Amino acid sequence: QVQLVESGGGSVQAGGSLRLSCVASGNTRSSAAMGWFRQAPGKAREGIAAINDYGVTTYADSVKGRFTISKDNAKNTLYLQMNSLKPEDTAMYSCAASLTPKIVPTLWVGDYDYWAQGTPVTVSS
Repeated sequence: QVQLVESGGGSVQAGGSLRLSCVASGNTRSSAAMGWFRQAPGKAREGIAAINDYGVTTYADSVKGRFTISKDNAKNTLYLQMNSLKPEDTAMYSCAASLTPKIVPTLWVGDYDYWAQGTPVTVSS
């Protein structure tokens, strides 16, 4: 089992920045990749960034160039640095862990086994 706890959500004006953190505990060695997902009201959950154990990253086109995923293995912590935020980035953000090794981590919800509760991000214009 892997437990995930996020922090860092909040409200910001368009153009601003936020950094989300996700601390993992439990059997963290079983995790082969981690990702960030978001779900806006009335929309499906979408994957936006992922990173595997080798540091290979994947980004959704909607956030590429603005968001950066990273991890600190010593602290078992995953980060999402979000810059140049837009109102359309408003959503509930969740981190997740995958047990399935992949050369390139995916953004597919079905590939992830453990999920955090979610933290809200609101971007005002």
